[in-house]
Amino acid sequence: MATEKSSSADAETSNDSKDSAQNGSKEQVVKPNGSKPSADEIRKRAFEAFQARHGASGSALEDWQKAESSLTAEAINASKPETDAPKPVTAKADAPEADTSKADGAKADAPKANGTKPEAAKADSSKADSSKADTSKADAPKADGAKADASESAVKVPTDTGTIEQAVTKFKSSIKDGLTQEEAAARLKKDGPNAIKEVHINPIMRFLKFLWGPVAWMIEIAAILSAVVRHWEDFVMIFFMLALNAVVGFWEEYKADNEIEALKKHLAMHSHVLRDGKWSDVPAKTLVTGDIVMIKLGNVVPADMKLVDGDYLSIDQSALTGESLPVEKKKNDVAYSGSIVKMGQMNGLVTATGMNTLFGEAAQLTESVKTVSHFQKAVLKIGNFLILITLGLVALILMISLYRGDPFVQTILFCLILTVAAIPVALPAVLSVTMAVGASVLARMKAIVSRLAAIEEMAGMDILCSDKTGTLTKDELELGSPLVFKASNEQDLVLAASLASPANGRDGIDDAVVKGLKDQSALKAYQITHFTPFDPVSKRTEAEVKHGNSTFKVSKGAPQVILDLAHPDADTRKKAEKQVNDLAKKGFRTLGVARTDAQGKWELLGLLSLSDTLRDDSASTIAQARKMGLQVRMVTGDNLAIAQQVSRELKLGPNIAVASQLFPDGKADNTDKIDAADGYAEVFPEHKFKIVKALQAGGHIVGMTGDGVNDAPALKKADCGIAVSGATDAARAAADLVLTAKGLSVITAAISEARKIFERMNSYAIYRIAETIRVLLFMTLAIVVFNFYPVTAIMIVIIAVLNDFPIMMIAYDNTVVAPRPVRWDMERVLTVSSVLGVLGVIAAFGLFWAAEKYLHLSRPVVQSLMFLKLLVAGHLTIYITRSAGTFWKRPWPNWRLVVACEATQVIGTLAAVYGWGMTPLGWKYALLVWGYALAWFFINDMAKVQVYKMLHLGSASHQRHLARINANLHPAAQGKPATASA
Repeated sequence: MATEKSSSADAETSNDSKDSAQNGSKEQVVKPNGSKPSADEIRKRAFEAFQARHGASGSALEDWQKAESSLTAEAINASKPETDAPKPVTAKADAPEADTSKADGAKADAPKANGTKPEAAKADSSKADSSKADTSKADAPKADGAKADASESAVKVPTDTGTIEQAVTKFKSSIKDGLTQEEAAARLKKDGPNAIKEVHINPIMRFLKFLWGPVAWMIEIAAILSAVVRHWEDFVMIFFMLALNAVVGFWEEYKADNEIEALKKHLAMHSHVLRDGKWSDVPAKTLVTGDIVMIKLGNVVPADMKLVDGDYLSIDQSALTGESLPVEKKKNDVAYSGSIVKMGQMNGLVTATGMNTLFGEAAQLTESVKTVSHFQKAVLKIGNFLILITLGLVALILMISLYRGDPFVQTILFCLILTVAAIPVALPAVLSVTMAVGASVLARMKAIVSRLAAIEEMAGMDILCSDKTGTLTKDELELGSPLVFKASNEQDLVLAASLASPANGRDGIDDAVVKGLKDQSALKAYQITHFTPFDPVSKRTEAEVKHGNSTFKVSKGAPQVILDLAHPDADTRKKAEKQVNDLAKKGFRTLGVARTDAQGKWELLGLLSLSDTLRDDSASTIAQARKMGLQVRMVTGDNLAIAQQVSRELKLGPNIAVASQLFPDGKADNTDKIDAADGYAEVFPEHKFKIVKALQAGGHIVGMTGDGVNDAPALKKADCGIAVSGATDAARAAADLVLTAKGLSVITAAISEARKIFERMNSYAIYRIAETIRVLLFMTLAIVVFNFYPVTAIMIVIIAVLNDFPIMMIAYDNTVVAPRPVRWDMERVLTVSSVLGVLGVIAAFGLFWAAEKYLHLSRPVVQSLMFLKLLVAGHLTIYITRSAGTFWKRPWPNWRLVVACEATQVIGTLAAVYGWGMTPLGWKYALLVWGYALAWFFINDMAKVQVYKMLHLGSASHQRHLARINANLHPAAQGKPATASA
């Protein structure tokens, strides 16, 4: 890597630019001549990004540059290694190697003259300059005069940590052994956790906010008016309603927050850290300054750190600077918290943690749970619609009452309370609690939701693009019989492959290779002087090895890559390719192994075969997924022969498409081919992104699994990105769902649970609309037509209070699992709820007419009668809206919902019978109301079933109509099933 030529650097830059575009990051600014931005331009954009992010209102670009220019040439050169020749000073504040930027605007990442790995023109440098001087965030040498200049501007220059030796001394650490466990514990206690501090609202203030707002104001005004007219019973009940609303809202929000906090703990990152001379994985939040941490491909940098050991890193720090180009780092450079490692592996000395870093990913999790899904938006639109209806009908009541000369204060009081009761006040709480409770259930199923809104996307997912390794297979690789070419014997071949495996941080392939070495002690005779880890571009590892007085290199990787590296003769190459294909047809993966001879020429030592057996439940889970209306499509980087063999064993289908053939020119050749495929072979990360995009264009809701850093764009693009067990930090950060257990069954179980959650929300939406129509329409017609208030203000308060409890229990209800993917169907919801609401109005007027015409009850008693009817019938409606079938079919209601409904109905009945806040009704008429409500309960349930049947028949008729149209337009495709667009 140290002798890399300029042309290869340019090629790498081109690839980086391409990858960045696929990652969905900000578009790279390119000059007309094709060169990249100058260092000044990059610093300017980095400053603007920093200022926008941190709101440094007093800062100006001139101040920024002034702080930079205060770093004199003498100070910079004094901190450089002795081998570096002095260079003209650039305004680069975070690295001693300031010579990489040229005054003539040459490419920022061009290789240096001394042949070391290039250092990109660092947008993060200027980023570091703005951090506070006491945070030790970056390695910016500071001249004596810098303090005065920096103090005059809003930009602070970070404290210099000097050379690697100086930094290690400053933080009292050791590159060889790291910190001791005792010292790390002491520093953690002193400095606090490595996490971004979150603002926690005082519980009292959180409770008081529920007493402030439009709905709370209406209740408070109603209470004041009750006191003005000396209706003290009403005043007490209204005040109780206000307090209860606040308590319920506070408690439900508190529960939801606790569930979300639990999810965030599941998603916490871990870091590979050296302590007491031993490497171990610890939670990233326990890192302290002075820790030695290993970061490699796919890791999110857990803290600001000075790189002290290793070859190089390529880091994506666009989250910090807005730059799309990955930045190359080497020893003595700084890697910033929140950056993503795109290539390479190095060890770093932690120089800043928590709030003292430039960035932390903890804030991202906090933001992600606030995302509003399409379903939530739809339900909120329903809420707004109901509010408009409520305000319109209440305004009509108000005008009619005032026109008739009703008492002004009592009329205003009644209208205020009716408005509060009709508006879906509990809607936000029901949404948050249902989602949070569902996410908690998913977490117990080893599926951690990082974005609550993704639950809806899972419920509607109809295509799942699944990784083969670790999801469909066990990811327990076993070494087969080695195929020897230039190696002296099979164990010599395995030994070379073992030397080309990392000593730390091995993956499944490395473990399988090393386990295949019978004499493990043979490795002790060799010394690895330099190791280049695997990356998705080179597709191989490489190690420089010293054995006695001789040195050589070994490499293992994709067979085609190793063959290109060794350049064997035509016959050998043909033989090797045939063996690779033969093994692939049997489902084996192969690795090529090469070694340099005494002249430094690469030789093909042989091939290693690896087998990864299918998971025991994969075939049955795929069959179950099909019954759920979910298409599972295998996505694998293996060649076509292996993919076809696995597809046959899993009965996925015979049509396996090669990704490169689907995108011959980088664009989709034919979206129909992509949609028709049963799986995809020879897939690169950029193909995943394009496959998802093409399937979404076809109207599908797509889930995509992934584990690598380059899978992140596809995971973000998918409607539901799923990071499989063992995924990199970058993939986990991009995913909506993070699996902590292997296998496809976890995903299908999560989808089933998501559909249950969706059905609960659907049930609540139908109930809420039906109740608003029933109560408001009945009240309005009774007042306008009969000049009679069917219930009093205090009765409305009691109904509203008693309704809150069963509504909250909907989040725990048992529901059916939809046999097909579910999507929001506003027509169905409005139709069913309107029918139930209108039937409720008819039933209410029926009882009102009977009470007046045949029972000859007084108006106060009629009001008590109507109160009990509205309460009992309303709670029974919850049972009706639970499912599309009859109410007695399984699954039966959850015990929490039953207890809440029946307990509140009993309380309401006792209030009506004994006259708590109303005229006593007596048990005779109370039982009459119950019988009447139960009779209408059966009628309403039958009506609901018929409405669903008609809606279903209408949908089937619509599909047949589309099929006829399709047959007329495409006679050749008459044998294919027609599908209606979503």
